[in-house]
Amino acid sequence: MSVQAYKIAVLEMDPALTSLISEALEDKYAGVSCFESVEDAMDSFRQSEPDLLLLDIFLGPVNGLEIVDAIRSAGMAFPIILITGFSDIKLAVRAMRIGADDFIIKPFDKDQLEVTVDRALINSALRKKVKELEANLFMDDSTEILGTSPAIRKAVQIAQIVAKAEDTTALILGESGTGKELMARFIHSGSGRSRQPFITINCGAIPRELAENEFFGYEKGAFTGATEKVKPGRFEQADKGTILLDEVGELSLEMQVKLLRVLQERTFYRLGGTKEVEVDVRIVAATNRDLEQLVEEGKFREDLFYRLNVATIHLPPLRERQEDILPLASVFVTEFNKKFSKAVSGFSPEAAEILQHHPWKGNIRELRNVIERIILLESDDTISKDSLSFLRVSSQSQKHKDLSEGQHFLQIHQDGVLMNNVVKDLILQTLSITGGNQIKAAKILGVSRAKLRYRIDQLGINAKNQE
Repeated sequence: MSVQAYKIAVLEMDPALTSLISEALEDKYAGVSCFESVEDAMDSFRQSEPDLLLLDIFLGPVNGLEIVDAIRSAGMAFPIILITGFSDIKLAVRAMRIGADDFIIKPFDKDQLEVTVDRALINSALRKKVKELEANLFMDDSTEILGTSPAIRKAVQIAQIVAKAEDTTALILGESGTGKELMARFIHSGSGRSRQPFITINCGAIPRELAENEFFGYEKGAFTGATEKVKPGRFEQADKGTILLDEVGELSLEMQVKLLRVLQERTFYRLGGTKEVEVDVRIVAATNRDLEQLVEEGKFREDLFYRLNVATIHLPPLRERQEDILPLASVFVTEFNKKFSKAVSGFSPEAAEILQHHPWKGNIRELRNVIERIILLESDDTISKDSLSFLRVSSQSQKHKDLSEGQHFLQIHQDGVLMNNVVKDLILQTLSITGGNQIKAAKILGVSRAKLRYRIDQLGINAKNQE
């Protein structure tokens, strides 16, 4: 709905003030309906709700608190702005606690009125948009996979197909915090193995000398302290179920050889054992690293890569699925409202803007932690710009703002960075500048349109999300 299409209602007993408000707003909005009677106004609202109500806090024997309460009790959600004198601000604040959206203090001018009305309408439109997105939000109770973006829906569709193929190995790719373990659980819960164990091994957290013991278990006497007759490893614990090899790219070459044998033969030896152990396990691997690059560097076995890469699921970073940020944040607000017994209702437009344009290097995990912190400490009903003041603009973003024409800024971590990631980030930044226009982006980058298109396809960039 455009600004001009909004319908404004005014409930005010003072004819002079009613006339002032009407004259100030009628040129900008589709219609301004003025009421002097509470009964007439409520009858009209029941037939057709306005988009906003300007309500005097004192209307003869009735005060604004009673009217706000009656409107909200009737299930009407349109925004309400109270008109109040300076001495009645405390009463206006009380009215906001029971459902009013804002207040304006008499005397006010046309500009003040327009700003207050516009702000309330924008807030209302934002709340409606979040509710619409929440209604369409994909959410599986067992895995908490959330999202409406094409990229996440595609990932879910692939996972649903993979889940039905109970023996097929799956490889989940994505940055830290994108929900790789949740996706693995989704595959497990949708398969015929759902009633059997789901076991996770964090390959990057196991010391190299303990990896074989952790994976395959041991028998008595295998090493000093091995006093149990048989100690099952994670693969035995996962028999008939699913095992997630999280951060599989961190495995040593020695363990990669042993894992390859399990994938091929479905058998292994416990540490110190002489008898083969058979297992029936669905293997799901996950990593935030570029396994193909590791293969080229000789750090990951090519034959193991092809064994794992049977069905690949890409989980996009949160910065590439901006349409999911507010719905996700809203779900987390609901979660932590319950946890901390709070009643935070949503986000101001400024806060929503900050959330949507924050880089979210920790992805969904970071977003969830941010909302938890805010709800724990928040005393207001709405998350404002000030609530997010701790989300500092990165030094890189600030340097970008200070760049002159022809300059660029690149920051590399001391452990290095993959060239593909640098190129991908460069293209994403350029597409963001051009609003997704690839012809303009190619011109800025000094390459042909065809070459840019090739790189976009090669790197799996969703160019539509940059429009």
